This record gives sequence, structure tokens and C-alpha cells, in this order.
Amino acid sequence: MLLDFLTYPFLRYTFLTGILIGIIAPLLGTFIVVRRQSLIADALSHVTLAGISFGLMTEKVYGWIISPIYSGMFFSVLGSIFIEKLRTVYKAYQEISIPIILSAGVGLSVIFISVADGFNTDLFNYLFGSVSAVTVNDFYVISGVAAFVLVIIWLFFKELFTMSFDEEQATIAGLHVKWINMLFIVLTALVIAASIRIVGVLLVSALMTLPVAASMRIAKGFKQMIFLSILFGEIAVIFGIISGYYLDIPPGGTIVMTSLILLLIAIGMKKLRK
Repeated sequence: MLLDFLTYPFLRYTFLTGILIGIIAPLLGTFIVVRRQSLIADALSHVTLAGISFGLMTEKVYGWIISPIYSGMFFSVLGSIFIEKLRTVYKAYQEISIPIILSAGVGLSVIFISVADGFNTDLFNYLFGSVSAVTVNDFYVISGVAAFVLVIIWLFFKELFTMSFDEEQATIAGLHVKWINMLFIVLTALVIAASIRIVGVLLVSALMTLPVAASMRIAKGFKQMIFLSILFGEIAVIFGIISGYYLDIPPGGTIVMTSLILLLIAIGMKKLRK
């Protein structure tokens, strides 16, 4: 079954990219869920869609060749910065920053898609993921993002752990909460933009939250929750890519449904233990 993925270069790059996404998406998702900011992934995914639509629009209308993955990353990072800025503006209602940016992302997407004369195959692949869409250049970019994320998490693990459970205590302890928050949300934006090739813009938030939700039911500590989240994420991504190729369907949907099944199994195991 895996012979094709070892034989054809484009499938090999897709498979390796999926492995990387299966690590970094649930890894950051663990911190996002614990911080009760799960909807940030939804907001940034829609901003990423605006960036992708912008890249496709400029190529079709003006003839400017801008890689959608780069324009998606740019818009996603820009959106993450605005979310963090709005959180400081609405200190008593910080969660309102998420629907504001999400609405902006949807609005821009509609405008760019309309100017580009509607949907095409490329945009459909970005929405729901594709087995054949990952290029060598995409693989290198996503590898760089994955390496950057892993290094930052390793360097600032204690700070992120403290801030995830008690941000006020982290501030009292002298941590640079403002800048670490900004760094974390930029990392989230990069991971979301990097994941769109495999999972798709509309489904990437599920890969960052469902494996974490499953691991929370059976994990006995934070580090174990991270490990199980990555394990569940990898199972979902690998199964999604393989089934997507052999069934000729977008892998994003299968990845999400596999994650949902794992969540239901974890909930069932928890009930059986009780």
C-alpha cells in the first residue's frame, strides 16, 4: 500500500509533509486548547484563505506570480498580530478579537475570489487539502516552519506552560508575557498556513484541536497529553493521506473524521475506566 508513496516523488513529499504537520499542529494545539483559545485557529485559517485568494487573484488578473503559500503565510501572520493587538485594546473582552479577524478574513476572501472570477481547482485544493498539491518547494518551506516551531517550543516550554495555565502568575513572575504571546500566535499562524496543503484551510483547526481533545480524556499529565496529541494527529494524517490517494478524495475530510473517531474512542475508554 505504501509502495506508491516510496516510488513517486510527489507522493513522498506529501507523506513527509504530512508527518511534519502531524507533529507541529497538535503540538501547538495542546497549548491553544489549554489556553482556551481554540477559535484562534478558525480565525487564522480564514485569514489564510484570504491570503491564498489574494495570491491566486493577482496571478489571474495581473499576471503576478505570487505563491499562494507565501501570501497565505503573510496574511496569517498579519492576522495573528492584529488579534494580539486587539486583545490589548479590548482588555475586558479579549475574545472579541477573534470574530473580528475571522470576519475580516471571510470578507477579504469573498472579494478576492469574486475578482478572480470564482472558484477553480487550485482554490478547491487549498480549501480541503490535496494529496498531489505538495511541491518540493512547499516541502522545504514547511520543513523550515516545523524546525522553527520545534526550536521555539523547546526554548520557551516552561514559559508557555506557565502562561497557558495562569497568565497573571506568569506576569508576576517576571515573564515577558506580551512578547511571548506575540511569538506564540505568530507560530500558530505559520503552522496553520503550512498545514493548508494537506488538511485544507477549512479543516486545519480540527487537526489542532480534535487530537488534543482526545488526549485530554486519557492523559495523566501535560507532557503525556502532548505526546498522545501528536500520536493521534499522526494516525489521522497518515490514514487521511493514504485513503485520500487510493479513494481519490481530499485528505482533509478523512483526517478530520479519523480524529473524530479517535476522540470518540478516547471518551469511551474514559467511561469504561470509571
